[in-house]
Amino acid sequence: MGALSHTTTAHPDETREAAMGVGQRSTCCPLYHEAVELVGRRWTGAILRVLMDGPLRFSEIAQRVPELSDRLLSERMKELEARGIVERTVYRGAPVKVEYALSQMGRELGPALAEIQRWAERWLAD
Repeated sequence: MGALSHTTTAHPDETREAAMGVGQRSTCCPLYHEAVELVGRRWTGAILRVLMDGPLRFSEIAQRVPELSDRLLSERMKELEARGIVERTVYRGAPVKVEYALSQMGRELGPALAEIQRWAERWLAD
């Protein structure tokens, strides 16, 4: 009599996870950690989200994120500008108009932020 053989087929999720390196123990990528810390700073995600709809003036950002103080908004905008995520444009005139917009780097966060939005609506909604 022949021996019975048993073939195991990997679950599709397991195959996908293995291809992504999920399930393997590894150290946290320093760049990943830096990105999460940058985007995850208090109010930064909200600021980025409102800027996804297009350029805004400082007061317009403040209106769209009402719980955020002007001091903290100013601090976050300077950080985002220094990192190249936000571009600040000054228009001459009376009065001077300053507008903030996402740079290419900032716009490329769009899919990640949209995914966080979907996750939040699914798991954090009442």
